[in-house]
Amino acid sequence: MKLNVGSIDRGIRVALGIVLLALAFFGNLGVWGIVAGVVGAVALITGLARWCPAWALLGIDTTSAKKP
Repeated sequence: MKLNVGSIDRGIRVALGIVLLALAFFGNLGVWGIVAGVVGAVALITGLARWCPAWALLGIDTTSAKKP
């Protein structure tokens, strides 16, 4: 598994994941709270793992590694 999430992308994903999970747990949003929780969990997991399956399928790589 090749890393495809760069530093800035990772920071945004982790921050967004934490905010959405907090909204899901502490907000009274009903169905939107469930959606926020799922999206937040996915964002947090992909940010911490530094690998995103959607980016892999689309061929996007936000790391700064030089390609030959």
